[in-house]
This record gives sequence, C-alpha cells and structure tokens, in this order.
Amino acid sequence: MLTHISIANYALIDALQTDFTEGLSIITGETGAGKSIVLGALGLVMGHRADLNSLKDVTKKCIIEATFAIEKYKLQAFFEKEDLDYEKDTIIRREILPSGKSRAFVNDTPVTLAVLTALKEQLIDVHSQHKTAQLSETSYQFKIVDALAQNEELLSSYKSELVRLKVLESELNTLLKEQETSKQAYAYNAHLCTELEEASLKEGEQEELETALEKMNNSEAISAALSESVHLATDEQVGLQSILHQVHSRLSGIATYAPEYDDFFKRVESLKIELDDVVFELEKASEAIEVNPAQLETYNDRLELLYQLQKKHVVATVSELLVVKEGLDQKVSQVENATEFLEQKEAAIAQVTQKLDGLAKRIHEARQKAIPKLSKQLKEVLTKLGMENANFNIELETIDTFNANGKDKLQFLFSANKGGQFDVLKKVASGGEMSRIMLGVKLILSKYSSLPTIIFDEIDTGVSGEVGHKIANIMQEMGVYMQVITITHLPQIAAKGTSHYKVYKKDIAGVTTTFLRKLNSEERIYEIAEILGGKNSTDAAIEHAKELLK
Repeated sequence: MLTHISIANYALIDALQTDFTEGLSIITGETGAGKSIVLGALGLVMGHRADLNSLKDVTKKCIIEATFAIEKYKLQAFFEKEDLDYEKDTIIRREILPSGKSRAFVNDTPVTLAVLTALKEQLIDVHSQHKTAQLSETSYQFKIVDALAQNEELLSSYKSELVRLKVLESELNTLLKEQETSKQAYAYNAHLCTELEEASLKEGEQEELETALEKMNNSEAISAALSESVHLATDEQVGLQSILHQVHSRLSGIATYAPEYDDFFKRVESLKIELDDVVFELEKASEAIEVNPAQLETYNDRLELLYQLQKKHVVATVSELLVVKEGLDQKVSQVENATEFLEQKEAAIAQVTQKLDGLAKRIHEARQKAIPKLSKQLKEVLTKLGMENANFNIELETIDTFNANGKDKLQFLFSANKGGQFDVLKKVASGGEMSRIMLGVKLILSKYSSLPTIIFDEIDTGVSGEVGHKIANIMQEMGVYMQVITITHLPQIAAKGTSHYKVYKKDIAGVTTTFLRKLNSEERIYEIAEILGGKNSTDAAIEHAKELLK
C-alpha cells in the first residue's frame, strides 16, 4: 500500500509531503484546488510520460517519491526478474530535469518506464469515471471471472504453452516454405551434388597434381640439371667427390697428431658421407625421370575437372568444394527427408495442443463454477448501491480456437429493470449505472485479488445523496481488504474515511501554490460542513457534518 508521497517542483506544488494510512482515505478540496495535480504526480512516479510543463520552476528538477509497503503482496519474483533490490518499504522515485529528460528509480536502482508501468500493475489501480468503459471489454470481463475462479496459475501455464504453440507453428510454416523452395531447386541441387560426388574429391589432391605436372612439363631441363650435377660430383679428375676423397685421405694421416687435426678429419668425413648420399639420390632421380604422355593427359584432365568445378561454384580450392558439397547434401537431404521433419514438428504441435486443451478445459470448468457466485455477489452489491432490480446473465461458451484467455467466449449481459431484456452492458446501462456496477466489481475483486491500493478519482460525480451513502458504504467495505483512496465532492463519502486530506491553494508572494494536508477531527467537521453548505458554513451544516461523521 501507499504509505508516503513527496512532491517537489511539480505543477503548482512547490514542496509537499504526506503519509497515507490503511483503510479508506478521503481527499477533498475545491474545484481547481489541485486534486488532479496530486493524482498526476502519482501517475508520473508510476510511469506516465512527462514533459517540461510538469515543472513549477523550469530551472530546477522535479522530484516525486512514493513509498509502498509491499511485504504482503508476493512481489519478490518480480523484483528478481527485473534485477531490483527487494525492500519491504519500496521507494519509487521519478526525476524530471530542466532539459526535459526524465529518470526513474526503484530503491535507488535506475529503471525504464516500462518496468515502472509493470510495477504499477502490481501496486495500484487508479480508477476514474471514464474507465467504466473497461466493463464492456472482454479481457476485463475475463479478469473478473478468473479472479473468482482463482485461475491465476492455470492461466499462467496456459499462456506459456500458448507462446510455445505459436513458436512451433511459426517454425512449421517456415519449414514448409523452405521445403517448397527446396523442392523447386531439388533437381538442380541433386545434379550438382551427384557431380561433386562422382568427382571423388580429396584434400590436397590439387596441389599434388599441380606439382606432378610442373615436373612433367619441365622434364628435359630437370634431367639435364640432374645429369650435369652427377657428372660434376663424380668426375675422376675434377669431380667434387674425387677431390673430397683426396682431402679426406690426406687428413686421415695427421688426425692422430693433435685434437684439432682429428676435428678437421671428422668434419671432412661428414661432408664426404653427405656428398656420397646426395650423389646417390641425384643418380636415382635422374634415372627416374620418364615422361608418360598418357599419364600427363590424365593429370591434365583431372586438374581441368577440378578447375571447372571451382569456377562453377565460385571457389578456389578443393577444400571449399567439399564445403559446397556438404551444403548441397543438406539441401537434398532436407527434401528427401521432408516427411520426417514435418512429422516431428507436427508431433510437437499436437503434444502442446493436447496440453493446452487440458488447461483450457480446467480453466473453463473453474469459470463455470465461479459465474453463479459472481452473479450472486453482483446482485447483492448492486442492491446495496440502489439497483435492486439489476440482474446479470453471464454467458460462457466453449469455442474451437485458442485465444489469449483460453477457449471460451464470454459475455456480460445486463438488465437494469424487472422483466427487462438482457443485452450487452454498453447498450443498456447508463453512465451512472456503469459507475455503480464498476464500483461493485471493484469491491468483489478486492476480496480475491492482491492489489494493495485503489484510487477512485471522483467516480461519484452526478450521484445523489442516498446513492452517495451507499457508495460510501461500499468504499468503506473495500477498505477492509485493501487501501482505498478516493477523491470526492460528496460529504457522505468524505465522512466515511479513516483519514481525510484536504487539497487547497494559496497565493504566496504573488505565486499560486497547491498544498495537501491531513485533517484532524475538528478540521474534518468544518471541511465536510463546507462541502455541504459552502465556505460560510451554517450551524446546521456543522451539525449535519457531525452527524455524518458519527
């Protein structure tokens, strides 16, 4: 519930602070005194859009803070989801800067307006006369029935499964479209895949072929170079091998004379062994050079095939061709195994649909049980509000499609008079009747929902004295289950409050400023007397006010 509000530099308010209590709190004041300003400030702190017109002094920032006692309302999960610090006394702050920018904080953690709005739904319901149109909205009618049916957990599960179903159906549609597109390209993709399959591609093959062809195409030059190298190494007179053998022989004679000579000998011996090995390999390589025209043609043809495939698929290597082949395999497989993929997705959809049907049936059954109870309670509360002949016929019908609220069609049919025909609310209920029906609905909901605070903004406009008494009694009854704050012009309602606050204006140094203060017992008498008889209250008005307060 709302326990404290602090407003600084907002509209006609310079600085204002007040505490609120449990039960029914009353706010009164002359027309234009600023009651709507206080409500507007509360709206801002709960996420409404703001602009520079909100600032009383455009050179300073506007700060609005509201404190809510939330320990009883199971909001820990919301705070965890939004990564906010949970506090039993939660402070929501809104700042509007002179630049026009605004900031919002929950327990000193910055939040977006979307988070504030979501939190508002858990904390406070601001109801004005024009909001009675909600009664004709199907979603709101479901909310009323489901509150009595205690369908909250079932609906949460249903909505989660409905999201799952929508995702699966979307995936199925995407799969069908992809397969349709794939079918059209299937023949060509299958041809390309077969072509690459028949090519028997191997990693590194292209490089090996290019090297082999390079050797074949330059075989004469290679053969000449190898032969000449062998000759230069093995010539008996001036060959490297002969000379190195001579050096090796001469050093062997002195190797034993000193360590350094032995080192020379070993190093030359190592060169001799290495040269002998090189000469042996050169002779083998020279003898192995043989150009096979048929093999040359085979290699050329194979390379030409690889180059053509690379050009066709716009790649540069065999590795890339293998990646292309893998992708084509998948496309072809997708079409060839389409039935299997579709069956898997359809089976998943059927499973979720079955679960949704089960949940929708349980929701429907709970609603059917709740509707007679709701009709009875509406009849009772409307009788208290002076609508003794009012009756509701709430129709619930099962449909074939999954909607946001289940598989039900719901209609609230209303008759205001005995023997009158039932019709939809907005056609047969007057504005005053809609206000009283909405008040009755709010009373019923207050017993079943965990909403901490409701604010009524002059919903008693145009109401007569006797009906005003009845509305006051209903509000007082609501105050047992939740915090009720009502802005009113009716003395009958003002007298029922646990606490009473007055909004008033003062001119200070030529500037009009709005104030809000909690009235004591004596001040309440004079405030109610003023509502009854104007500023110059008579003794009769004062006595009447005292009687009302009793």
